[in-house]
Amino acid sequence: MHINIKIGKAPVSGLIAALSLVLSAASFAADNINILACEPEWASLAEELGGSHVKVFSATHAKQNPHFIRARPSLISKARRADMIMCSGAGLEAGWLPILIQKGSSRIQPGKPGYFLAADFVQVLEIPTVLDRSLGDIHPEGNPHVHLNPHNILIIANEFTKRLIRVDGNNQASYTALNEAFTSKWKAAIEKWEQDLSGYKNLSMVIYHKNFSYLIDWLGINLLGSIEVKPGIPPTAAHLEELLGVIRNSNSTPIIAVTPYDATKGAEWLSGKINKTYVTLPYTVGGDEQSKNLFDLFDRTLALLK
Repeated sequence: MHINIKIGKAPVSGLIAALSLVLSAASFAADNINILACEPEWASLAEELGGSHVKVFSATHAKQNPHFIRARPSLISKARRADMIMCSGAGLEAGWLPILIQKGSSRIQPGKPGYFLAADFVQVLEIPTVLDRSLGDIHPEGNPHVHLNPHNILIIANEFTKRLIRVDGNNQASYTALNEAFTSKWKAAIEKWEQDLSGYKNLSMVIYHKNFSYLIDWLGINLLGSIEVKPGIPPTAAHLEELLGVIRNSNSTPIIAVTPYDATKGAEWLSGKINKTYVTLPYTVGGDEQSKNLFDLFDRTLALLK
């Protein structure tokens, strides 16, 4: 005799099948590679290259200065569960990354495949020849804001894909295909962005901090100076007057650019003196409503400069 037990209207056999699907989905989710990205640009890139195989969390957002983040307990918890950590490096996260690494999983320790610093793979600008605290908050390894040259992104994408494959070799074919697709789209985007490259060489620029150095170098823009007295040192009245003199002697009306997290008082003062509104460039993914991913970030930045 066959007895078909029912709970409510669902047969036990149906419940078992449904439960099996749930457990299967949970198992699939658990198999995802947990990536802790230090900044939004790397979170965006990791999502492009990892697809459905990765779960990405960004330690910072676009309105935060990545130099000055606290290694709060929630971040330490993420580091303990992370299979990979992806950061700018070159000292950008020197105040908080070592704590995350110290308390994080064994998989993200230096020397492990899960430990990835983007600046290790590209040509770093502004490496100081003299290390002196009187020069301000300089990075001995050079300028860490490497993501704002799109050619760097290509190099970093290839290197990060190699790491993904080392960490999760079962999905090598998928990671390879995702990287090839991203590379094709990114090269086409660079070609589009660089069609008008000569036009940027006529531009001059004043920045708050040297976080746009790679963008300026790529486009060939003439940098007139920084609103900060020295890296990490806020502007003084005397410095702003000196910078105004440089602007007037240049016979140009520069773009005054800040990031979403920079103080704007100095930019506002200079803007009033030269009668030109300063611009807030997104700097990273999420820096404004239009910059939802890396492609948007460069589209939006170049549109604002124009």
